[in-house]
Amino acid sequence: MLTFSGFPNNIGYELSKMGCEDMPAITGDEYLRRVNALKSDVWYDGQKITGKISEHPAFAGMIKSQAALYDLQHQKKNMTFKCEKTGEDVGVSYLIPRSKEDLQKRRDMIQEWASFNGGLMGRSPDYMNTVLASFAASLEVLKGEKKTFPKKLKSFYEYARENDLSFTHTFISPQSNRSKLSVLDEEVTNARIIDKRDEGLVIRGAKLLATQGGITDEIIVYSTPGTAEDDQSYLFSIPSDTNGLKFVCRRSFAHCNTPLSSRFDEMDTVVLFDDVIVPWERVFIYENIRAVASLYQDGKFIPFTLHQIVSRQVIKAEFALGVAQSIIEMINIDEYEHVQGKMAEMIRGVESIKALLFKAEGTGKLDQSGVYIPDPIPLYVAVNEFQSFYPRCMEILQQLGASGMVTLPSERDFSSELGEDLTFYLKGYEKGGKEKVELFRLAWDLSMSEFGSRQTLYERFFFGDPVRLAHAVYRAYSTDSAVRRVKRFLK
Repeated sequence: MLTFSGFPNNIGYELSKMGCEDMPAITGDEYLRRVNALKSDVWYDGQKITGKISEHPAFAGMIKSQAALYDLQHQKKNMTFKCEKTGEDVGVSYLIPRSKEDLQKRRDMIQEWASFNGGLMGRSPDYMNTVLASFAASLEVLKGEKKTFPKKLKSFYEYARENDLSFTHTFISPQSNRSKLSVLDEEVTNARIIDKRDEGLVIRGAKLLATQGGITDEIIVYSTPGTAEDDQSYLFSIPSDTNGLKFVCRRSFAHCNTPLSSRFDEMDTVVLFDDVIVPWERVFIYENIRAVASLYQDGKFIPFTLHQIVSRQVIKAEFALGVAQSIIEMINIDEYEHVQGKMAEMIRGVESIKALLFKAEGTGKLDQSGVYIPDPIPLYVAVNEFQSFYPRCMEILQQLGASGMVTLPSERDFSSELGEDLTFYLKGYEKGGKEKVELFRLAWDLSMSEFGSRQTLYERFFFGDPVRLAHAVYRAYSTDSAVRRVKRFLK
């Protein structure tokens, strides 16, 4: 039985509750077994889900795709590394880089997983594993801070790494009042600490947008810079089936005959905390606004997570570029200058983001603790650029596909007595109608369906509001050398 010491009570979390002990680099079958064993309190369309959640129509395709990612850890090279503590093979997404080569190894692993799903799973396990690794590598910023427990955070990171836990997370407050005077609102909807007991914190309220909520081993809950109240300042992790924890799902976008949404629709959930008790051993920060902000802003959270995000976005951009070129070839329109111009626009974006990623790796630095940190400035620029570049890519797909994106008979239509006519009348350049429709349905699912629209919105706001992120880029970027050059010129 695996446990780890906590504070103030050595409660010890028992992995055996899920029937798994000491499971480094798990397989897809193990992930499925854990998810089904959890019995998380997940609500869909007014009803609590019962039975195996991996078999529910709203989750089945995505869970199967996630399980395939875990299997890839055992099928592809360089997806694992030897844990210095146990000697076992653990997932590279948990690796804290000690060199540029380690960082590149992380990128290769992230992009291997992203290539499986076209970069469309923004919350594949490597994202939150990276977040947790960034916290574990940033413990020095908590030194001297009250109500923080860096040793517990390090122990939990090791526990998660050595058992290949999966995570969702939540940090966004409900949008009831986003004005500057919201702190005066007496009706608090955000999850907050309402009591402190011997067994742990008591949390009541709600949080938004836990993608993959209810289908992971754990949920990490934290506040971000800008939190104004101590009772809403915290960092903790709890199992997804903790008493009082509820996940309320949006409507599923997974439908039959959809090549992307049927496989990669990561469910988004509202998280309700109904007097949830968080054991002290799982509390890493509480009632310390400054410590939460320091871990986020002064630690390695930003460069590590940005590196993971941009690594995935490169694959997603290349996937969109491939779909666009496939449309061009399918209907033979590459001779038109406006088409070439659109493709050049996409190529410039793809190559720019790749170059920024490589620059961030190449100009990274070792810090005093021996951790290799990618240069955050190129990564900030890449993520901020992607917020407008990806929606533009989707617009280009719509412009290239035009009416072909609308007239999409089903597979049954091609199997019916009309199939021969459809194959002829809907044909592409040197391709039959069915092949053309399959491609255009893929492009439609990527750029126009509910799933595709959610993907576009997701990328518009990934890592924050575009305006605020642009502000962060400006504030972080040093223009000193450029200004000195101008002054020398004027002299």
